[in-house]
Amino acid sequence: MFGAIIGDIVGSRFEFNNLKSKEFGFFHDKCSFTDDTVCTASVADILMHDMDPAPALQKFCRDYPNAGYGGFFFQWIGSENPKPYGSYGNGAAMRVSPSAFLHRHNNLEDALAAAERVTNITHNHEEGIKGAKAATHAIWLAFHGRSAPAIKEMIAQEYGYDLSRTVDEIRPSYEFNETCQGTVPEAIICALESESFEDAVRNTISIGGDSDTLGAIAGPIAEALHGIEERFIQTACDQDLDERIVGIMREMYSRK
Repeated sequence: MFGAIIGDIVGSRFEFNNLKSKEFGFFHDKCSFTDDTVCTASVADILMHDMDPAPALQKFCRDYPNAGYGGFFFQWIGSENPKPYGSYGNGAAMRVSPSAFLHRHNNLEDALAAAERVTNITHNHEEGIKGAKAATHAIWLAFHGRSAPAIKEMIAQEYGYDLSRTVDEIRPSYEFNETCQGTVPEAIICALESESFEDAVRNTISIGGDSDTLGAIAGPIAEALHGIEERFIQTACDQDLDERIVGIMREMYSRK
């Protein structure tokens, strides 16, 4: 979803230079899309065209070799015989938003099955699968008109995440964390506490941590809750994204 891509782009310049503030220029010449965007676009392509997930994701990512992949995932991309490697990294959750979008008019079970299909090829640890499903579930609920408090209650109950904290409570002590269990709950809170899509992304930057991935997880939840202004999408397309990624995303959004 574009919410994931914009969250990734905006967060990219803060990933290793945390700000801990909501006051910053939204788009910046130091921003760029990262592996979060590449993997999101690839998942959209895989699900729209019913591709075999592992070789399709490998091939797509090989075309963007400098996107900033994690070490184990980078090795997986180059493997001749790719196997899941028991990861519970937050990469499981940052790429799955197309699972919810493409099944927003279908049953929740369809969306969760799609998320698992594109996750267990790499992140087959139970926490990795849980993170991907929780993110997908939250987006799907938002598309179905559930309120932020209702979504918080359902996700906390279903996945056992502590969603009782506020952004202000998380911010002072939160540190860089690349796991699902240390990223997905915080991203969900940032999205559910927001007043708009932009506010959700600003929340994610303000807590620090793995800023681009937090944005890529919170962004699509906030997009489903609040909508997203076309000017943000257009800026991302004009300034940062290549034609291939834009084309995939536009195709996904054209599907009713």
